Amino acid sequence: MVKDPHDLELWLKVDGETRQKGSTKDMMFKIPFLIGHISSILTLFERDVILTGTPPGVGPVKAGQQIAAGITGLVEVHLMFRSASDQTVLKYIKRIKIASSTETPLPIPIET
Repeated sequence: MVKDPHDLELWLKVDGETRQKGSTKDMMFKIPFLIGHISSILTLFERDVILTGTPPGVGPVKAGQQIAAGITGLVEVHLMFRSASDQTVLKYIKRIKIASSTETPLPIPIET
């Protein structure tokens, strides 16, 4: 159970190096507002992940790199970037299912 959704640490690592770290307390819009707005457009399901904006640290990712992202103390997901040529062009990512660490790494969809 999450005690305070407005004080969670989010992070992203590429090949074990921390690239991004931020907190939900720094978000422009509060979580209930975001859930309400998004659910007015599409149906949200249990375990859906809503990604909005990004903390500093955005940078390129190369084929073969391992990406890990998570919420400290709650969840961690591991992904592998294959290559831009293997990806579908996406304008909107509606739903990302969290993969357990025992599953095969998933390619990351990118916008080109």
